[in-house]
Amino acid sequence: MSQPILVIAEGVRTPFLKSGTDAKEASAGEMARQVLQALLKRVSVDPQEIDEIIFGCVAQPFDQANVARVAQINSGLPLSIPAYTVHRNCASSMQAVTSACEQILSGRAQVVVAGGTESLSNTPLAYNRKAVAWFARLGRAKTPLQKAGLLLKAPWGEFLKPRVTLLEGLTDPTCGMGMGQTAELLADEFGISRREQDEYAVRSHLKAAQAQTSGRFDREIVPLFAPPSMAPLTKDNGIRPDSSVEKLAKLKAVFAREHGTVTAGNSSQITDGAVALLITTMERALSWGLKPLAILRGQAYAGLDPRRMGLGPVYSTGRLFDGLGLSMADMDVVEINEAFAAQVLACLKGFADEKIAVGRLGLKRAAGALDPARLNVHGGAIALGHPVGSSGGRLLLTLAHELIERRAARGLATLCVGGGQGAAFVLERDEHTR
Repeated sequence: MSQPILVIAEGVRTPFLKSGTDAKEASAGEMARQVLQALLKRVSVDPQEIDEIIFGCVAQPFDQANVARVAQINSGLPLSIPAYTVHRNCASSMQAVTSACEQILSGRAQVVVAGGTESLSNTPLAYNRKAVAWFARLGRAKTPLQKAGLLLKAPWGEFLKPRVTLLEGLTDPTCGMGMGQTAELLADEFGISRREQDEYAVRSHLKAAQAQTSGRFDREIVPLFAPPSMAPLTKDNGIRPDSSVEKLAKLKAVFAREHGTVTAGNSSQITDGAVALLITTMERALSWGLKPLAILRGQAYAGLDPRRMGLGPVYSTGRLFDGLGLSMADMDVVEINEAFAAQVLACLKGFADEKIAVGRLGLKRAAGALDPARLNVHGGAIALGHPVGSSGGRLLLTLAHELIERRAARGLATLCVGGGQGAAFVLERDEHTR
């Protein structure tokens, strides 16, 4: 018996909004609720047909344990639908799609909503250990005198030194390097100049600005209603149409003290946003009278040195292409998450150069050179932002729509993953897709 053809039947995302701006009052659960409801408004699917809901989230809210379930309940979907949250750093929403596919292929489900949500605006500050220990002693104090004594000895200075969980989350605990430092390492190792990185970043912004002006993103974005105004937010707000190499050249390197080349301008933006994808079989989608967005042809994950985590797309794409018998020449469009310009440029060299891919990285073969005209044709995370738990799903959604727009056959979506991993998906179109 042949395996069913798995598809992305439909998908939506919120606009991606710079942290601390328009969506700062919207929780991860609230954004997930809104994309869930918006997705199901687009398709005539009886909610009772949904077998599972799976969302990725990295900075999982402490007050919304299992944020996928919180979003599902608040969306008004039947309580009988189970839901869970997954975490694979930057690939969390891709992992949600992978988990959905595994559920369907195992026969345990036929229709799954997979996505991701991230509110980096709401990553909390945390008390350090010394302050926490003091609060514990205060909680055990039984008499007013004991409490007064502790208050007199309170470590007030420690209260002013909170742990910044966002920054700590962007630091790899196994190698001690921040994500930006890993990009600096690749820039040095692959000889990527500051100007090359800035030029790449400018292209990302200008392509994204053109796509936004032309309405290209309108088909994938649904309005986000965020307090306090609750006015509909419909546009990615990190795009800088006036970006230039001259402007970026004025920014200081932030991840290396000497001779640094990675700046805030040539790195992805810290962003809030959510995405939801309806994963099912081709047979089920057609039974609804719905032409899917794309076929999920294959997927792969790979591990590598955390210090060079930015090369994750080279490793995961190599593994995926080996399994499918494909090469970069077979890809009509490619979406790579732009964690850093240096990281993407290093990947392009790793894809194209046999000596690097085989000799240095230990792969079976090079994936092949990638035509820049096929890469991130509407910009990437440098311009759009990187809400880490949602980024992988956004890549899949954007890629699917671009395949439709170009009437193209096949495309690749891939990203690097903090901690030293990579993820890659191949999507396809045929006569049954849009």
